[in-house]
Amino acid sequence: MHFPQFFWGTFLALWPVTVAWILPHPLAFRTTLYADTTQALPLVTDYEIPEDAVVMIKPAAMKRLRELRQTELKDPVNDTLILRMGVRSGGCSGMSYVMDFSSEDSIQEDDVVDEYADEKVKCVVDAKSMLYLYGLELDYSTELIGGGFKFFNPNAEESCGCGSSFGV
Repeated sequence: MHFPQFFWGTFLALWPVTVAWILPHPLAFRTTLYADTTQALPLVTDYEIPEDAVVMIKPAAMKRLRELRQTELKDPVNDTLILRMGVRSGGCSGMSYVMDFSSEDSIQEDDVVDEYADEKVKCVVDAKSMLYLYGLELDYSTELIGGGFKFFNPNAEESCGCGSSFGV
């Protein structure tokens, strides 16, 4: 007997059993589509989000930024953590995210600044990157593989598997 005949014969013979098992046991699929906001849980924050923020910092990312503020700044009680975000050409999908610490004197006149005053965190986005980052959600994951800051960009038409680049 040839394999195709064996395969289809077995498949057809077991089909009623398979269907009988699947029907009373619906498969629970978990989707991670960004556009599906019908079942989104309300965002619970313990900090105030700036009005019309360019970059929305989610609670896990804010927790990590608080930790970084304690370790990176000389005077974490009084100093403000300046997080500069932007984009540059390159990466798997055409554009890649850039995120680094900055200083108060490096803020330019045309930069957009989201200030989380109570947290002493400022998120600075340059004018060129503003077109690509408006509405971005910054999150943080503690997973061993693929952990770190995560970018959820509503402006991206495609993104790579590593999550650090996107295309428009």
